[in-house]
Amino acid sequence: MRVLVIGSGAREHALVLAVAGDPSVTALACAPGNAGTAAVSEQMGVDSVDPAAVAALAVSWKADLVVVGPEVPLVAGVADAVRAAGINCFGPSAAAARIEGSKAFAKDVMTTAKVPTAHSEVVDSPAFLDAALSRFGPTWVVKDDGLAAGKGVVVTTDFDVARKHALMLLDGGHPVLLESFLDGPEVSLFCFVDGKTVVPLVPAQDFKRVGDGDAGPNTGGMGAYAPLPWVPAGFVDDVVASVVQPVVNELVKRDSSFSGLLYAGLIMTATGPQVIEFNCRFGDPETQVVLALLKTPLAGLLLATARGKLHKHPKLEWEDGSAVTVVVAADGYPGKPRTGDVITGAEGEGVLHAGTRRRDDGAIVSSGGRVVSVIGVGHSLKSARKQAYARVEKVHLAGSHHRTDIAQGAARGEITTPAVG
Repeated sequence: MRVLVIGSGAREHALVLAVAGDPSVTALACAPGNAGTAAVSEQMGVDSVDPAAVAALAVSWKADLVVVGPEVPLVAGVADAVRAAGINCFGPSAAAARIEGSKAFAKDVMTTAKVPTAHSEVVDSPAFLDAALSRFGPTWVVKDDGLAAGKGVVVTTDFDVARKHALMLLDGGHPVLLESFLDGPEVSLFCFVDGKTVVPLVPAQDFKRVGDGDAGPNTGGMGAYAPLPWVPAGFVDDVVASVVQPVVNELVKRDSSFSGLLYAGLIMTATGPQVIEFNCRFGDPETQVVLALLKTPLAGLLLATARGKLHKHPKLEWEDGSAVTVVVAADGYPGKPRTGDVITGAEGEGVLHAGTRRRDDGAIVSSGGRVVSVIGVGHSLKSARKQAYARVEKVHLAGSHHRTDIAQGAARGEITTPAVG
């Protein structure tokens, strides 16, 4: 099987590594890729958000399967173009990708499907903002209705901060979604979906805030771990039955059948799990830890999903133990990152590349905000953390920063779910 992966981040590096380990794969390419994916796959130049360009590349390279990693190409219709060219594609149509591309659309789907989620209201004019804000709080959740790379959300107890963020979004032409605040630990659950059948993966947890102790602004994710020792027995099956399957069924009713990876972002509240968001693709950095534990060959699973054959695929197999990933970010991130700095230690074991490129002189330099994801795997969360942070110490990038507390609370047994009542 010839597999073409679209994207350039650590998620795509993780996908490329996992696909490379599948014995059914005879050729592997990544477009546009990064300095890490170049070590294990052909690198192809392409504008990943241009559906016609991606489809043309897939045809010329004679791909049997195209795997679209990021959300922006999916919302733009890349998967539709690839399928129209007669090539199998892992990733939802543009119509189905609205589950991430428009939070208002996702809320409407959830409401119709009777999926538990926060109360919300869309504001599309500054004239209505103050009245809408008065109906929420004292903790305000203000979201960009469209794609924002994980950084369009402000959660604050300060009315003025909430209002300022909402006005900034509205001034930029972006509708604002206000939500009631949900309190509890977060869970990321990935599910393979082929339109009807849902196959869940192990749940993970990511860390959105830039600093230790969840301090500072939101980012695209500063680390993650899997599995979650604190979730109750039967959690995954319950979420599939009460959240994922109803949404999948509702999308079919709307002629927007979902095929690909559906990501449910959940809060464990005192009334049970509630959805804070859906994504239409593998999450980053959770993908790095989930795939590190997956024993089942990935390419065959992706192809079965693309062909609508998940119900015939063997049960997934998992490694024992845990995985932890820590993101090393460039100076200035999550604001404007400094780029072009030389990175050493980035070719070590367990280092997945995100914002990197190789200079003409052979040096690897930073090219984005989240530069590398460093993974540790062990028989326990404690040992996985130890390995991850030992590997982080070997990565050197001037001005870089990372969180030191990824998975720390879980490893200490400090995370509990609220008693449901």
